[in-house]
Amino acid sequence: FFLKIMPPEDVPTTGVLDTWSRKLQYVLDKSSPLVLYRWIFCSVVLSIYCLRVYYLNGWFIVTYGLGIYLLNQLIGFLSPQVDPEETDIDVGLPTREKEEFRPFARRLPEFKFWYSCTRAIVMAGSMTFFELFNVPVFWPILLLYFIVLFVITMKRQIRHMIKYRYVPFSWGKAKYVTAGNKSSAADKK
Repeated sequence: FFLKIMPPEDVPTTGVLDTWSRKLQYVLDKSSPLVLYRWIFCSVVLSIYCLRVYYLNGWFIVTYGLGIYLLNQLIGFLSPQVDPEETDIDVGLPTREKEEFRPFARRLPEFKFWYSCTRAIVMAGSMTFFELFNVPVFWPILLLYFIVLFVITMKRQIRHMIKYRYVPFSWGKAKYVTAGNKSSAADKK
């Protein structure tokens, strides 16, 4: 009586969900080239989350889980798309003039990194509204363990960068001018 089984073509679609999904995708598409503003927004959301956890003095397990997730995303962002340790193919940067230039390709692109970090912070923030996730723990141990984990992981990642000679950032690299242009690279800065 209440559970009437309808064929798939008769099932009403959720118009509100489709509308919100399209609006969110529109905002994400428009924000794609605005890298600085996206990261400022993410920093503001993270600051609000940290202030909420600080003033409520709880939800440390949620914060620890968020920190581990963000660390995992950071490693994906800093890692090359093809790991040289796992393949026999030479994917390092060219060392001779005759070798072809290959730009650094990330395992996790910047936009997906930003989106997953922001979404995780919002989800963790929404979890702070439910007492179910406020598990009592001794937070200094979690903080110490996270710091040790962060240092060890970043040390390993930096060694990997040095061993395979790649830099995952484009700022700070030398910029060269074309042969037809008479100005020097120092004039461009």
